[in-house]
Amino acid sequence: MYGEEMSILKLSPAGKDYLWGGTRLITEYKKQFTWDKLAETWELSCHPDGPCTIAEGEFSGKTLLEYIQEKGATVLGTKCQHMEQFPLLIKFIDAKNDLSIQVHPSDEYALKNEGQYGKTEVWYIMDCQPGAFIYYGFKESISKEEFAERIQNKTLLEVLNKVEVKKGDVYFIEPGTIHAISGGNLIAEIQQNSNVTYRVYDYGRVGADGKERELHIDKAKAVTKCTSPRNDYNFGSHMVNCDYFTVDKFVINGKMSGNVDTTSFASVLVLEGNGTIQAGEQMMEIKKGDSIYMDAGTGEFQVDGKLEILVTRV
Repeated sequence: MYGEEMSILKLSPAGKDYLWGGTRLITEYKKQFTWDKLAETWELSCHPDGPCTIAEGEFSGKTLLEYIQEKGATVLGTKCQHMEQFPLLIKFIDAKNDLSIQVHPSDEYALKNEGQYGKTEVWYIMDCQPGAFIYYGFKESISKEEFAERIQNKTLLEVLNKVEVKKGDVYFIEPGTIHAISGGNLIAEIQQNSNVTYRVYDYGRVGADGKERELHIDKAKAVTKCTSPRNDYNFGSHMVNCDYFTVDKFVINGKMSGNVDTTSFASVLVLEGNGTIQAGEQMMEIKKGDSIYMDAGTGEFQVDGKLEILVTRV
């Protein structure tokens, strides 16, 4: 079943021109969009709000979802067999300005109230300007009443845990953790396949239609953990290892070997540098900004060159 049909696919992302976005994904990461700003590229996505497509080869132009439907669910791996939808969403985020303060629900709450999964996510800080920061939980525990009151009188920022970031930092964001990205951050985000976000505070900004963007205060109150964030995560040998995904970072100077077994497909996100990736007869050039998908059961692969990559599996 595997063997000759195994596939390494280079993906083309869906783009988002949200009002806080910058231009680095276009200028530096060579993303093919002609917009004034590019806030996010959805690099590995089967989400209807922004599906990625296959960039080259016999499946060129098809969405990743169409490819999976054509090849059969085995290409996703045994860990995905019970899942009704593709499990992951991986993005590049270029925040020129501050993002809204927001929170994500758990699977249980989101499935009941939104008909899609909740969102556990991880941020890897690819680059940042001096003084760039994130909001990550509360400085200390507060009551739900105080939380609601501070949203109302616009003093929420006073109690949030503000963390200055540096390149290479990793932040694991569980459902219920209030969070936001400041301007000046370039981030790789790995998350569950969900587009459910509850916006709590947006600095009073208005969208293109001249109206303030919608806030989701009741839902946010229901799901937010009004506590300081956990800092005792132990992911073992992985950069991140949780119920939904494992993420590993590799800095390669020469050759690196890996293996994609039959339990899960693998995503390779190229953060820096260039080189090649090869599995069996298939070989392709890869460079900074590229997103590669490999079928479950691809087996041994080799990356050659001077690169920094993130490898994600279910």
